[in-house]
Amino acid sequence: MSALSALSSVKASRVSVIGGVAASAVLLLSVPAFAHVSVTAEGEAAKGGYATVNFKVPNEQDDASTNKLEISFPKKHPLASVMTQPVPGWTAKVTKSKLDKPLEMHGEKITEAVSKVTWTADGKGVEPGTFQKFPLSLGALPEDADELVFKAVQTYDNKDVVRWIEPQQKGQEEPEHPAPTLALVAASEDGHGAAASHDDKEDAKEDAKEDAKSDHKSETASADSSDSTARVLGIVGIVVGAAGVAFGVLSGRRRANS
Repeated sequence: MSALSALSSVKASRVSVIGGVAASAVLLLSVPAFAHVSVTAEGEAAKGGYATVNFKVPNEQDDASTNKLEISFPKKHPLASVMTQPVPGWTAKVTKSKLDKPLEMHGEKITEAVSKVTWTADGKGVEPGTFQKFPLSLGALPEDADELVFKAVQTYDNKDVVRWIEPQQKGQEEPEHPAPTLALVAASEDGHGAAASHDDKEDAKEDAKEDAKSDHKSETASADSSDSTARVLGIVGIVVGAAGVAFGVLSGRRRANS
């Protein structure tokens, strides 16, 4: 092998090694962006409405499983309605707290709201190389906010605890342990997904009243029609009966004369 060929071979090896190292570095740097606890809505989370959301929990460790997840709700925007969906292999516990300022929902005052939901594994939990979704139904979503920031605490069966509680600051890089953040969108013009307004409820009541009046008129007309029909049939029956009697009398007279 010539010196030139040997030199080229060495350069190629160096490029290959450097390329591999660079690729590994990129891979290592990209893992955290995909491995943190996150929250997303099924469809859209409209302001003033209700939404089903999923907290996605990936396992970051190679030799331990996630066996507990705690989600704390924002105190600034309490939610009056929070419902869990059964997750096989997990038990959910809902914790409520008293509100400093009561909420009003469907005409009723709500004095407490859900402050935390905790899922505990009954078996193996979220094993290495896997992830698990934990669904919740939330509402009514605030109308004066563009997002809801939750705090998540992920516990492993080796006692390691990871706190995903750092809010994303505008214009800055993503923190090491970002808090799950749910983006809220404006309610559509037809009000889909949003809580009904007072005017909408009043219009609905008026429509119900009009429908009731219309049904009552229909029932009255039907009853009147039935009464009229019965009367006509009764008169016809009387006429037919009288005709029968008259026919019988005339027949009797004819027989007597004959």
